[in-house]
Amino acid sequence: MTPNFQPLGDRAILASLPDEAVTVAFAEAVRDAGFPWLVDLVPAYLTVGVFFDASMTLATVRTELGRLVVGSRTVRPTTLHRIPCCYDFDLDLPRVSEHTAMSFEEIICQHTGGPYTVYAIGFVPGFPYLGYLPEALTGVPRLPSPRLRVEPGSVGLTARQTGIYPLPRPGGWNLIGRTPLELVNLADGYFPIAVGDQVSFERIDRKEFQRLEGERL
Repeated sequence: MTPNFQPLGDRAILASLPDEAVTVAFAEAVRDAGFPWLVDLVPAYLTVGVFFDASMTLATVRTELGRLVVGSRTVRPTTLHRIPCCYDFDLDLPRVSEHTAMSFEEIICQHTGGPYTVYAIGFVPGFPYLGYLPEALTGVPRLPSPRLRVEPGSVGLTARQTGIYPLPRPGGWNLIGRTPLELVNLADGYFPIAVGDQVSFERIDRKEFQRLEGERL
C-alpha cells in the first residue's frame, strides 16, 4: 500500500498510514532503504515524519518513498523490554481506583498484564507512549493541574495509554508506580527503547527497587 503524503514544511514529508503496525513497517522500510538524503525519521501512531536534506525536493522524496513496498515486508523481531515497577508509592492509585472502581491490587494486576507496544517517543527525550491499556483501566483523565516535577522512572497512565517519565519534568498523568532503572542518558546518547518495541511491567517491592536503583535497562 502507498501512504498518504503531505508536506511538512519544505524539508520534510508526513506519511499517514492506516494502522500502527503498518506505520512501524513503513518506518523500517525507509530506514532499510539507506536513502543518502535522509536526515531523521519520526514514527508516531499512524504517521511517519520523514526529514531530508537540501539536496532533494519534496516531489522527488515523495516519488522515492512511494516506491517502497511495505505490505509484503517482514517486520523485524519485536524487542521486549521487561521493566521492573514498584507500585508502593501510591501517588495517584487512589484517584485511579475511584475512577475505575477497582482496588489497588486489581489496578496493578491489570497494568502488569501487558505487554504494551511503543507507538511514539516524545514529549521529553525517551518518553515512551505505550498502548493500549486494558479496557478496565481505560478512560482515567489527566490530573486537573500537572505536577511541577515528576521523578524520573515514574510510571503513569491516562486515557488509553501508559508511559514512563525518563527524566524529571512537569507532568499531568496519573502516577501509579516507578521503575528504578535508568531509561535515558543524554550525555551517553543512551535511548534503549524505540518505536515498535514492546514493554511489560514486572512488579517489585521497595527493597528490590532500592537494589536496582540506577541500573540501566
